[in-house]
Amino acid sequence: MSRLRFGVVGCGVIGGLHARVLSSYAPLAERARLVAVASPSPGRAHRLAEETGCEATDVDALIAHPDIDVISVCTPSGLHAELGLRALAAGKHVVVEKPIDVSARAADQLIDGARRAGRALAVISQRRFDPASRTLRSALDAGEFGTLTSGLVEVPLWRGQSYYDSGGWRGSRALDGGGALLNQGVHAVDLAQWLLGPVVEVAAHTALKGHSGIEVEDVVTASLRHASGALTSLLATTAAYPGRTTRLTVHGDRGSAVIDNDELTWFHAAGPGDDTSAYGAYGAGNQAAERRPPTPAEQRDASGLLPSPHGDQLVDFCDAVAEGRAPAVDGEEGRSALLTVLAVYEAARTGAVTQVPHTLGAKPAPSAPMTIPEPA
Repeated sequence: MSRLRFGVVGCGVIGGLHARVLSSYAPLAERARLVAVASPSPGRAHRLAEETGCEATDVDALIAHPDIDVISVCTPSGLHAELGLRALAAGKHVVVEKPIDVSARAADQLIDGARRAGRALAVISQRRFDPASRTLRSALDAGEFGTLTSGLVEVPLWRGQSYYDSGGWRGSRALDGGGALLNQGVHAVDLAQWLLGPVVEVAAHTALKGHSGIEVEDVVTASLRHASGALTSLLATTAAYPGRTTRLTVHGDRGSAVIDNDELTWFHAAGPGDDTSAYGAYGAGNQAAERRPPTPAEQRDASGLLPSPHGDQLVDFCDAVAEGRAPAVDGEEGRSALLTVLAVYEAARTGAVTQVPHTLGAKPAPSAPMTIPEPA
């Protein structure tokens, strides 16, 4: 397999992670090679290029670079589709960081552009590649949890005012698109949909409580209804000092699991002969230790993230290009997560239960008012 030659646009926190993974993640060594990085800030580009042993250039030159096959777009969210389309027009494959962009229209344009160009498009959703997530997905696919009933998503983070003040795009609707949910919580939304199935309807509230001078929310709560009928409760915030770990819980009528900070911390599935008719185990019987796959110890990147999930998603992308198939998380998958987030925002804005569309080009629409029956 010939190695794909990568260029990274954007040399901030997440662009730095992409560059370091491409230059040092062992499973990528025979599949990918980092050629160049680019940034509107020449100093940032040169520092990252020196760190990762590649070329530093500007954005226009990187997109036109004849020795680059794939461009990773790691810029503010509202520029993802614009830069992705430019890369596709130059004949490159494209990887974009989450979210795919900040509007359904931009996402549709990028997906259509990749289809017309005959190039691969992937959206980074690296939490699907965590060993804990894969273990849980395998159990769900095998029916070990029975009927899925509910989920709980908690993203209780802290970002100080200096975080939003550090760049003019942060907290803006045009380039950030949203706040705690679209910027920080979209990974958890994607993972919840991957595990529990697509979200079809939402009710929500948003607020700005711990910061000032930004156009987006720093707290969001939502109730999500999946196509299966399962319900998920969601909290995402950047105003929870000092910040705690992201946690996702999945419940079924024969099992439950918790993924906390990328680790499988709780798992219990009833055996074939187990009696589930009474009161359960009240927290006893944690099977997580025996379910965890053996994985080598891994240090977190300077970004605070584990390198291997990004690395494994890029391995899948390289394999997809070589095999002529769609990446595991393609543009449509990225669009699905975005539409769920946009439906949450629409529900919070209107106060109405809002449906999540699933057709290309559709927009979130409020549902008919909910009728609550009188008590019998």
